[in-house]
Amino acid sequence: MDRDYAALDHLPLPAGSRVASPPPLPRLALESPALEAMTDLRRIAASTIATDRTIEECKAIMVARAIRLLFVEDAQCRVLGVITATDLLGEKPVRFMHERGLRRHEILVSDLMTPASVLEALDLQAVVHAQVGHIVATLKRAGRQHTFVTDEGGRRICGLFSATHIARRLGIE
Repeated sequence: MDRDYAALDHLPLPAGSRVASPPPLPRLALESPALEAMTDLRRIAASTIATDRTIEECKAIMVARAIRLLFVEDAQCRVLGVITATDLLGEKPVRFMHERGLRRHEILVSDLMTPASVLEALDLQAVVHAQVGHIVATLKRAGRQHTFVTDEGGRRICGLFSATHIARRLGIE
């Protein structure tokens, strides 16, 4: 590593320069391959939170990242569960406050999260051969806003589907 590297020349940044942004995602159809609608966690880092964070911190992360779900992980990056915007904004926190005599800022992620033991996922190999319509039907049948995709025999969550994301890309409510 004793090589000499020549420094690159800087150029002045012109007034009115803009930050690049990726092109909008292409519109989906129900016949589109399901993988086109999946958030691929092998390429995009999952948003995570620890169990000991407050739900106010959780909400702030979701708002800042414009997402509606966080994976709850332990110090070894093992998934302990998930927490969603519905968990934060629904009756769950109000009921918990009344049951425990707490204030909202005292409620922790661990108090409202859905534990991993009750989560289900789709196998990546099934998703590879599916279309967006199959995913929509799956979400509807389960009555869910999100579903996960696993590989490595279910030991790794490699993707997720969001009903909101799919609807936006289909151009529907």
